[in-house]
Amino acid sequence: MTKKQMVVKDNNLISATYSLGVAEQRLIFLAIIEAREQNKLINVGKSLRIYAKSYEKQFNVEKHTAYEAMKRAVEGLYEAGFAYSRTDEESGELGHYKSRWVDKIGYIDNLGCVELVFASDVVPLITRLERRYTEYELKQVSSLQSEYAIRLYELIIQWKSIGKTNKILLDDLRTMLGVDPEQYKKMCNFKAKVLDLAIKQINKYTDITADYEQHKDGRIITGFTFRFKVKKDKEKITTENKKRDVDTSDMFTVEGLNDAQLGRIARNPSFMADYNHLVSSTSPAGQDTKAWEFEMINRLKIDASQFKKRPIREYLQ
Repeated sequence: MTKKQMVVKDNNLISATYSLGVAEQRLIFLAIIEAREQNKLINVGKSLRIYAKSYEKQFNVEKHTAYEAMKRAVEGLYEAGFAYSRTDEESGELGHYKSRWVDKIGYIDNLGCVELVFASDVVPLITRLERRYTEYELKQVSSLQSEYAIRLYELIIQWKSIGKTNKILLDDLRTMLGVDPEQYKKMCNFKAKVLDLAIKQINKYTDITADYEQHKDGRIITGFTFRFKVKKDKEKITTENKKRDVDTSDMFTVEGLNDAQLGRIARNPSFMADYNHLVSSTSPAGQDTKAWEFEMINRLKIDASQFKKRPIREYLQ
């Protein structure tokens, strides 16, 4: 069985403001996968090498084309930064920060590779998953040709458990997608060059179909809500897995508990009171009970050791 290539990011990074081209985003995807597979980024300052053959394989391009794209991405990533928000652990207040993507980046022609060192702020956002995070298979974005399509897929897939985003204000959406303030000022141009193009590619190449609802103040469009659903072949797999969870007591368990029981635990008011600090009030899990349940079940499966305030089974009583 082919191993799934998973892109995993803290939701603070998913919701960050940045503008990167397709090649730069693809290089970051490969670096994240390499870092997690090789366990190389536990300590800040470790270098990673991304080879052209990996880019060629993942994005279905010729090897020469792959390496040239990677070399161009070196220049873009060296100059690029991003802005993000996170809750300060000591005060509980929301902080706003700016960081570069890399501390160092370059290439070695004779090896056909790019070498990079992620910036210190980036490392915990892609390797330490005790907080909220989003993951998806790299193949879902491998065929997307628009940088806006890649970013929009990441933004809306955070809400996969409920299939609908909250309202996103127009200005916030533009900044999160990396649209320059001077670009596509007219709504017709923004839709044609950014939004509709991104939706078309997402619907054609990824595992979801999406559309959007406009929100207006009079005649002025002020924001959007995105709705999406998993395509039918994916729905079948999901349905089969859910049935297996109910019918089989030892499937996907924590201390002998199945998904139905883990859901009861996640919905328990005492559990919610004990662990609501794990999610931001602005995240999907902080705003919707279904999203909370979905995220907590996943966290319990991945690492139940972070839930130590009382024995897990007590929340079933």
